[in-house]
Amino acid sequence: MAIYKIGLALTFAAGLSACGDNVGEQALGGGAVGAGAAAITGGSLLTGAAIGAGANVAACQAEIVDCK
Repeated sequence: MAIYKIGLALTFAAGLSACGDNVGEQALGGGAVGAGAAAITGGSLLTGAAIGAGANVAACQAEIVDCK
């Protein structure tokens, strides 16, 4: 069961690279994916959303992922 949850979390983490046109959209998209991953893995929705939002904004602003 733990491997299943880890796989789902990694799948949702891959979705963090879905950037928006501005920082607000990037945070919203990352937060939604992070909260979804937390819901599936049984984690805190608020913590998942915060981590997802921060990770997505950081990835997009640092141009780690191609957001265009």
